[in-house]
Amino acid sequence: MKIKVCGLKKPENIKAVAALAPDYMGFICYGLSPRFIAQLPPDVLEALPEAIYKTAVFVNESDETITNLINQFDFNAVQLHGNESPDFCQALRGKVKVFKAFGLDDNFDFEQLKPYRDKVDHFMFDTKTEKHGGSGQTFNWTILDNYKLDVPFFLCGGISLDNLENIKDIKHPAFYGVDLNSRFEIEPGVKDAEKLEQAFKILRS
Repeated sequence: MKIKVCGLKKPENIKAVAALAPDYMGFICYGLSPRFIAQLPPDVLEALPEAIYKTAVFVNESDETITNLINQFDFNAVQLHGNESPDFCQALRGKVKVFKAFGLDDNFDFEQLKPYRDKVDHFMFDTKTEKHGGSGQTFNWTILDNYKLDVPFFLCGGISLDNLENIKDIKHPAFYGVDLNSRFEIEPGVKDAEKLEQAFKILRS
């Protein structure tokens, strides 16, 4: 199972989390988020191990801005949390790995994912809220049984040390990884490395 830690913004904390060797690290490039990377120096990300996918998170951003930030920070993956179209995703896929996020609730229609099937590398299934992720809330994971495509997905939303063992009960063939964020924070954008280390041991055992 792949592990992604999302919403990092402080250089020393980024370094501490990288030492745990997550598969992906996410950096919020959305100004309304409390985890926005703002003036983070690019060399902080340049120092990360090559094995870690540096993932930029956007919400309804322009292709030009995304491309500029990919070049500035040498991102090799993007996570799109807005209303980005399948064609928009596909255009970026020629440059980086593409994640498309969707907020799920009990009424979510998985049919809407079909146009994205060959246009993205992964789906991110998060909890549907008015905000774009980082809510700390879980959704009803049993509705994942309604997902019938073969695009691998990451599970997001409210994952914590309290429910990690339950994640092992998800046997969906396309279940690829987990995204750890707000439940592992000391404050928005700063992760508790000790809690993350515990989580990594549980997930990788």
